[in-house]
Amino acid sequence: MGILKYGIARPLLRLLDAETAHGAAIWALKHGFIRGSAGPDDPILSTRVWDLAFSNPIGLAAGFDKNAEVIDAMLAFGFGFVEAGTVTPLPQLGNPKPRLFRLDEDEGVINRFGFNSEGLVAFAARLAERRRSRAAGIVGANVGKNRDAADAAGDYVTGIGAVCGYADYLVCNLSSPNTPGLRELQGRAQIEQLISRVLDARRRAAPDARRLPPLLAKVGPDLGENELRDIAEVTLASGIDGLIVGNTTVSRPPGLRSRHAQEAGGLSGRPLMAASTACLADLYRFTGRRVPIIGCGGVASGADAYAKIRAGASLVQLYSALVFSGPELVGRIKRELAEQLRADGFRTVADAVGADHR
Repeated sequence: MGILKYGIARPLLRLLDAETAHGAAIWALKHGFIRGSAGPDDPILSTRVWDLAFSNPIGLAAGFDKNAEVIDAMLAFGFGFVEAGTVTPLPQLGNPKPRLFRLDEDEGVINRFGFNSEGLVAFAARLAERRRSRAAGIVGANVGKNRDAADAAGDYVTGIGAVCGYADYLVCNLSSPNTPGLRELQGRAQIEQLISRVLDARRRAAPDARRLPPLLAKVGPDLGENELRDIAEVTLASGIDGLIVGNTTVSRPPGLRSRHAQEAGGLSGRPLMAASTACLADLYRFTGRRVPIIGCGGVASGADAYAKIRAGASLVQLYSALVFSGPELVGRIKRELAEQLRADGFRTVADAVGADHR
């Protein structure tokens, strides 16, 4: 019924500008006008990462539910996990509008939101209420910094401290192109210092010192080989638990046809698939296959998800493809992925991780 309702609403949403349509979708999900009713997952899709049991490896990327308002509504569409955020310590409006653009001909999206956020108080309260109600499903919390923060690492420390007790895993977003200076945090010295402080904040804030929620860094697809090697070495030396690869890109691949293709901001969706998967494969090799990676960027089919997994992703995320295909896409991706795993003789998702490197 939920998918039917979305099918009726979708043409109306397309008449609105992209950000207004997104806001309307969040409102409809929050108030139950769009509902999912996914059935049990195919057993071949189950996987265990960071000692968390995922019923399937397909997750919703950060950016869709910035303020943790519709986590359970999205889990109901069949996602194996949902990542809320990016949230900043203090509320901020983000960049001026318009700042979200559909590239219909290219099945891509450009955004320059700039971490618009209701702030940690509202975000953490929603996660806390969800934890108190013992809601099912794996949830990640993605934190960032305020635009004018004098101490960038301090904002991440504040964010991790606020959400540590309410999320199954934690993410530091170091790679959005829409906050000035943010991507500079991916430099070796900066990321070493930031991770050290954030790991300490997690240790101090965790309700149970024996079960620390995994801490990940989200990095971008525009890094060179030396930068990727630095991130891999810092990841291994610091004890951080994983990486998300990657964020949106400031590059513009040749052949884009949309009239919005040259808008400023980060490009996501189908045009990002090749570059983000190549970056993922490099980091999988540079980390010696010892750190779980979430593959993100351009996933719009089961074949795309499978390509990320074979390149080295233990889990996969998507967001932009929902703009063009709706939430029924999740079920289709899972069916296609299960078919491809069986066709190639894999018994589990974990068996296929990094297969292209073997």
